[in-house]
Amino acid sequence: MSISLDELNHIQLDVLKEIGNIGAGNAATALAKMLNRKINMNVPKVEILGFREVAELLGGPEIPVCGVYFRFEGDLAGNIMFMLNMKSSKQLTNILTCKQDESEILDEIDQSALQEIGNILSGAYVSSITALTNLNMKISIPSLSIDMAGAILSVPIIQYGQMGDNVLLIETEFNEGDNDVKGYFFLIPDYEFFGILLKKLGAL
Repeated sequence: MSISLDELNHIQLDVLKEIGNIGAGNAATALAKMLNRKINMNVPKVEILGFREVAELLGGPEIPVCGVYFRFEGDLAGNIMFMLNMKSSKQLTNILTCKQDESEILDEIDQSALQEIGNILSGAYVSSITALTNLNMKISIPSLSIDMAGAILSVPIIQYGQMGDNVLLIETEFNEGDNDVKGYFFLIPDYEFFGILLKKLGAL
């Protein structure tokens, strides 16, 4: 059964938000294990927003941002994008590389680190869904893009436009020492994603 995000009722939306909370928590735990350091995380904010609002959260469509993009396939299929502004991108690479570089320039090492972190965080999020549902999913190799927010978002807007104007967005904020990072996951599912997921969880 196919169902769009715009058609979900309050109970179904609450189920998706709870999965988002669990996924974000697992992602922070995975990052802490990778770094072997304590990572403090605020309670994730899970919202249903329009694509235009996503750009505004990042500071506006013309603000340069970093996006790590993944494809997942299997019993459920779709795409995940993890987005950060340039300051948070640098703070995140500082955590990984144990340095205090206050610039917002991402060199090759920084970009490689962001791809790896995005891979771990998105993998943890997908793993939380498979653990809850027993559905099988695999994620692709990450693709990193640094551009204006509007330009990066234009690709998923085209892909997802046939399913509605809204998107499930998870705002995740965590810190380690003096480094504070705010990132945004958002889900760009294939057409039958919500129907399969909610049926498996008994919410459809």
